[in-house]
Amino acid sequence: MSSLASHFTGGRDYLAACTLGLPTRATVSAVRADLESAASGRPDVVGASLAVEDARAAYARLVCTPMRDVAIGSQTSVLVSLLAASVPDGAEVLCAEGDFASLVAPFAHAGRGVRLRTAPLDRLADAVSPDTWLVAFSLVQSATGEVADAAGIAAAAARAGARTLCDLTQAAGWLPVDATMFDATVCHAYKWLCCPRGVAFLTLSPAFAGEIRPVQAGWYSGDDPWSSCYGTGDVLAPDARRFDVSPAWQAFVGAAPALALFADADITAAYVHTTGLAARFRDGLGLAQPERPSAIVTWPDATGEALAQLTAHGITASGRAGRARVAFHVFNDELDVDRALHALGVRGASDLSAFDGLVYAI
Repeated sequence: MSSLASHFTGGRDYLAACTLGLPTRATVSAVRADLESAASGRPDVVGASLAVEDARAAYARLVCTPMRDVAIGSQTSVLVSLLAASVPDGAEVLCAEGDFASLVAPFAHAGRGVRLRTAPLDRLADAVSPDTWLVAFSLVQSATGEVADAAGIAAAAARAGARTLCDLTQAAGWLPVDATMFDATVCHAYKWLCCPRGVAFLTLSPAFAGEIRPVQAGWYSGDDPWSSCYGTGDVLAPDARRFDVSPAWQAFVGAAPALALFADADITAAYVHTTGLAARFRDGLGLAQPERPSAIVTWPDATGEALAQLTAHGITASGRAGRARVAFHVFNDELDVDRALHALGVRGASDLSAFDGLVYAI
């Protein structure tokens, strides 16, 4: 992973890609150049618009879906709300227990008699019933790092005639993803894809797209956005672009090079690298290895003691739902694992105390 790591300025002791990804060197350069141009009285709107399409194309490659099926947005909750608005009155939506609120809350507050039901992630496929209209779940759980049995859930939904919505936010960037397995996917790219906040994507199969109302249509939803600035926007784009919202230009300027980096990378190698580091960390703590490997490791930490130990040693980690949480990305290596274990009081073959307080660039 040294080739990918070289695109980042830092990374040592940063085990929080599941919270916020680090910007790439190219992202920092692109945003700075855009700001300097704007500050000089020469904002590059055309360049920003091109960055949006470059980002869309790179994301489509990354998740193995046609570019025409990708819509752009700013937040996953906004994109999920678009789908929630098209759930038939009184229909059932099945979600995983404890899933991220941005995926669940829009359905919980949809009104119109929409019924939200939950089930444990490992039993989600069994919970699909003939009454289920949509199954919504995160491919990788934010709170636990658990990887869903996506194929099993998709197959169960297909047998019941239900649609599927999969949140890829905690997966895309380290886990190989095929968005065409699902009727819809959403992803906020500021985590593992290392983009600025404000860059999110929605993919829709053509069949499912035909059932979704473009209730957030605006000027950017037109077939030619610059000809759709006024009036009712009668001529919407014929593909998923009709669900676009006006982009945060500067965020997309920074996102385009980061997304190209990951789209061109060997994601299978990234998967092997990140899950290998996570497995090494689990072994060090004596934690069981999961059925499906994950780059996120969590363990009970109700008092916050473990998180405090990591923080005291200069390691950036996170705590969620009463658990300590670390994540290993392409800019991390075995020394990050060993330093974290040392911070938690695990003594291995080598004493890492001499490394405490030092900062490394990779």
